[in-house]
Amino acid sequence: MSALRLLGLPKLGLPLRAAGTAARVGRSRPFPPPPPRRAMSRYITEERGLPGSDQYRLYFKTTAGHYISPFHDIPLKTESKEENGIPTKKARTSDHEAVFNMVVEVPRWTNAKMEIATKEPLNPIKQDIKKGKLRYVANIFPHKGYIWNYGALPQTWEDPHHKDTTTNCCGDNDPIDVCEIGSKVRARGEIIQVKILGILALIDEDETDWKLIAISVDDPEASKFHNIDDVRKHKPSYLEATLDWFRLYKVPDGKPENKFAFNGEFKDKDFALQVIESVHKHWKALLHKKADGGDINCVNVQVCDSPFCCSEEEARSIVQSVRDRNIGHILVSYISSGTNIEVLKIQR
Repeated sequence: MSALRLLGLPKLGLPLRAAGTAARVGRSRPFPPPPPRRAMSRYITEERGLPGSDQYRLYFKTTAGHYISPFHDIPLKTESKEENGIPTKKARTSDHEAVFNMVVEVPRWTNAKMEIATKEPLNPIKQDIKKGKLRYVANIFPHKGYIWNYGALPQTWEDPHHKDTTTNCCGDNDPIDVCEIGSKVRARGEIIQVKILGILALIDEDETDWKLIAISVDDPEASKFHNIDDVRKHKPSYLEATLDWFRLYKVPDGKPENKFAFNGEFKDKDFALQVIESVHKHWKALLHKKADGGDINCVNVQVCDSPFCCSEEEARSIVQSVRDRNIGHILVSYISSGTNIEVLKIQR
């Protein structure tokens, strides 16, 4: 039996989630439901709250069932052990290129602006909110939504107090962003292994907001791509479309066009790898209290020498508290709407 009997409404669970999505988002901006929990290499995801609402969160777990932070606990490099001593497999590539883990936040062709919640414990993926409203990117003609699989490299941080000598701007206080240009449409929360091809320096409100260009190592055409020039060769106009997209995507919201360092020039792989090395060092300083992270939440489970490291039981309690808070939010929402609800039992 369900925990709640909702008179005239679907019970809490999958039917209610679907109903809530339709009611909150509306037909003009469909919010595609995320895929069910699934194995993704060494990680699985777990939803909390209603998709298409400000309560929605996508948490990450190991295949052993332990909650982790995608920001702090997933290694940057696929062959890296980092400080936590967690062994990882090295991805197969046709050459000896560095391969990195990427956390997919936004699947290609979707519009919902999903992101790692850097200010929340365990840093789940959530939808960004601006002025009390869920954020969606507009369709920039002729494109639909994001034109790549969009996400971030774990264990990186663009320090807002560090001025980059090449852009003369400080970082944007987030993990470094990745545009994955492969042929597959990836799932939200998927962890994929990518090789870096180049980088673009977006200047957003006087902050450096790096955009890495990468391709998944399991893409059918991955063997053709080794540097930014290969993108120009094998995907004509893709870089130009990328530049236009980042320049214009905020204009429909009444903001001016974005600007770029280096006059919008894409830098090559070697330059990009230097940037990654830098933002990884900044993340290390953040996790060891050697840099001021402000309201960045550094709670982690596997970086054992970090003062922010917590136990697996404490991590589970964090997620449980979110579940309880969401149940209360749902009840308040229905009661405030005048719906009669009989609460029978809430199963923990």
